[in-house]
Amino acid sequence: MKKILYSLSMIVGLIFTSCDALDLSPEDYYGSGNFWKNTSQVDGYMNGLNSYLRSNYSMFYVLGELRGGNQRIGTSSLNTSLDYSVIRSQLLTKDNTGISNWNGLYSSIMRINLAISELEKETNFLSESEKNYYLGQAYGLRALHYFMLYRTYGGVPIVTEVEILNGKVTAEKFYVERATPQATMSFLKEDIAKSESYFGSNVTINKNKWSKYATLMLKAEIYMWAAKVSITDYTATGQADLSIAKTALNEIIGKFSLLSNFESIFSTSNKESSEVIFTLHFADNEATNWGGMFLYQDAVFINQVYGRNGEKITGDSLNLKGTGGVFRHEYVEDFWKTYDAEDTRRDATFLEYYQSKSSSGELSNFGCVMLKGVGSINSNNNHIYDSDIIIYRYADALLMMAECENGLGNPCASYINQIRQRAYGSNYPGHEYTEGTYAENELAILHERDKEFVWEGKRWFDVVRMHDSNNKSLAFSNSGNYPSTSPLLNQDEAYKLLWPVDASTLNVNPLLKQTPGY
Repeated sequence: MKKILYSLSMIVGLIFTSCDALDLSPEDYYGSGNFWKNTSQVDGYMNGLNSYLRSNYSMFYVLGELRGGNQRIGTSSLNTSLDYSVIRSQLLTKDNTGISNWNGLYSSIMRINLAISELEKETNFLSESEKNYYLGQAYGLRALHYFMLYRTYGGVPIVTEVEILNGKVTAEKFYVERATPQATMSFLKEDIAKSESYFGSNVTINKNKWSKYATLMLKAEIYMWAAKVSITDYTATGQADLSIAKTALNEIIGKFSLLSNFESIFSTSNKESSEVIFTLHFADNEATNWGGMFLYQDAVFINQVYGRNGEKITGDSLNLKGTGGVFRHEYVEDFWKTYDAEDTRRDATFLEYYQSKSSSGELSNFGCVMLKGVGSINSNNNHIYDSDIIIYRYADALLMMAECENGLGNPCASYINQIRQRAYGSNYPGHEYTEGTYAENELAILHERDKEFVWEGKRWFDVVRMHDSNNKSLAFSNSGNYPSTSPLLNQDEAYKLLWPVDASTLNVNPLLKQTPGY
């Protein structure tokens, strides 16, 4: 595998900008004789890797959900400008890529590469079990970042080592060409296998650190993608890899449990519950997130809009205390309407409102704010955005298992119904899912995932991976979009399943080639 990252501008930023404890200084502190001398240093560095992942939490939403078709584009119901219109509109071009510099993922990979390198050669003071545990984390985290890159770009430059000494670098060291999708997928499988092997029987779990269970969830995702998604020179492998994904999920099924109340999953007083497998932890005076950007501004909401009961909303319904963002993200009414009134996920996920009321009392001009990141009130009576960003939870494992079983020709309704039973509670009778054809099951699983994982970075990846009756991606099917009157992508836009590389990144490295189709 190649050494060195190829983006000179990114490396220069790493060397000369210090924004957290893991930035490589001009003296290369973390890769030199000054570090990797005792267990506390190693533990601190590995904690830093998890912290750095938290600081880049938006990648899950930006890469995994924005293109999913269930959000408004342009202007919100409160007349604020919505972000990322080019991405949401599927208008990506080589000149307007929506994101740049591989969305910054290689800076994280560089830090992980350094950890792997030092753990494998410079940490004789660690016991074998300690070293293996850290390496299980590091290889799992690296596989996560490369999997995000693979699902976004297909084949990408594969960089596994770092060589930065005393801040002296030369541009030619950074020239690494894109590996083929086939080679990139093979690398992913190798890395996730190493992570699983290093963890061995160690199932120690701190839910805001990478664990073996996180590795197993990621392994299932990688093999499901390998089984179902063909791109350029890579042909989907089908049932062989679905069976491997199922095996990984079988090691998770029964080890966690669904909470009985959907809303409680996202409560700041109930973090790291029995449903959570891996989460990014946020806390007052530590780190907060962007939940406010999904919520109303007082001036354009309070005394301006109508609630479901037809009365004007006259108070600060969510106790935001004026901290609502500029409302840059909003979900569409067509998606909201897919929830049954008895589905508890609807009101746990959204607060809906209406801009207009006719003389007869009819409400119109729908709007909604998203509640999963609403946060809490701290000890100083201030509203803070400290909701965790959950990466993996047990509901995901159950619906992934449903998808695997469906692809293997086995019954899958029991897994769907575990999710529905929690969603409907006492109203569950009459809402059971009955086994259908492969395509019917696939669509049912997708729509269950849609309702379950709002804001959790799943929707775009799901719709790309899942199939219609012709075994084509649901990104090309009307039934995979909101509203279901047109597909997310037309067949002649198949190249848009992947993203283009921005011009500045291409210009830095003469070995790079643009994503096919752009």
